[in-house]
Amino acid sequence: KIVEFAPRMSRFKASPSQIASARVRDLQAEGRDIIKLTAGEPDFPAPDNAKRAVIELMDRNEIQYTPVNGTLAMRQAVQAKFKRDNGLVYALDQIAVGSGSKQVLFNALMATVSSGDEAIIPGPYWASYPDMVKLAGGTPVFVMAGQNEKFKMRPEALEAAITAQTKWLMFCSPGNPTGAAYSWDELRALADVLLRHPHVHILTDDVYEHLIFDGHKFATLAQVEPQLFDRTVTCNSVSKAYSMTGFRCGYAGGPKEIIAKMSNMQSQSTAGAGAVGQAAAVGALNGPQDLLAERAANLQRRRDILFEKLNGAEGLNCDLPDGAMYIFCACAGVIGKMAPDGRVIETDTDFTMYLLDSVGVAVVQGEAYGLSPYFRASFVAPEADLIRGGDLVREACAALS
Repeated sequence: KIVEFAPRMSRFKASPSQIASARVRDLQAEGRDIIKLTAGEPDFPAPDNAKRAVIELMDRNEIQYTPVNGTLAMRQAVQAKFKRDNGLVYALDQIAVGSGSKQVLFNALMATVSSGDEAIIPGPYWASYPDMVKLAGGTPVFVMAGQNEKFKMRPEALEAAITAQTKWLMFCSPGNPTGAAYSWDELRALADVLLRHPHVHILTDDVYEHLIFDGHKFATLAQVEPQLFDRTVTCNSVSKAYSMTGFRCGYAGGPKEIIAKMSNMQSQSTAGAGAVGQAAAVGALNGPQDLLAERAANLQRRRDILFEKLNGAEGLNCDLPDGAMYIFCACAGVIGKMAPDGRVIETDTDFTMYLLDSVGVAVVQGEAYGLSPYFRASFVAPEADLIRGGDLVREACAALS
């Protein structure tokens, strides 16, 4: 007899980017040459300090279980990072460490959200946010912002979305999939709204903090408005900035009571984050930081290459993202057209499959992020792949009739 699955399994689905990556791997296994513009991870090497920290950890044979809330060295490194980069001062018992920022976000929601609670999610949004809220028993409330608004939530839209049931605002800047980054003044305007609603807590996802371009300055909500400090859980990780996705180490600072419950939740799932990942993270956070600006400049060059290619394709339109590692490209101009094999492009999903099948370029459909017709293209691929991939997208668009 087939096992009966828990009702909660109907509330969420697999990550669209992971599905796309799996499809790419299948095609590559068949011998197809695929240009992968789906990845959400930089291709830089881990910092030397991080690698040395792992070797030293192994030499000391310190690879036992770790404390659920993180090793002392890790929490101290996080404490110093928040003060250095964000002007946020946390006590050690206000810091949580998990196996990636995704687990930290998940713990915060699972520890606080009950049936009937709402979480406001500005859109377009990372596909995992609403599913995590649903899994915790809550209801995601989407506040969408279009390309004409530079994909940024307006204060009046936030105000209109808040109800008596609102528990969290989930906020990411620069964001995935759009790369939109909020200025200090734009955050200030949102903070003014939140000050009028003291029952709303803020869950910020700052993983793209150091991947920011064109002279934009990063800021986070608890930094912009100190009165929100006690209502905010500020999450981050070493995955994006330091290119350490496989080390699986994320962290957060927040109110002591919430942090404690997040650790309790983690104690019954994965327990403490891995010793190796934490040691590497300590090395990265405490080491030289000049590589961050160098890598951001490198990604900005790659962004410009892909932007020029996509924006020159017939039927496509996109704006320069402020940060992160993605271009969110409008494809309304190709909807309704016919491919050479007779298929009609009816949706952005159809278009992404057309690109994959016809020219071997993999991107992710905008539907996965709550806004169609768009697609997300990552520019962390090598420059040669960005040039060739962009040219192939142009050819594919020109072949539509």
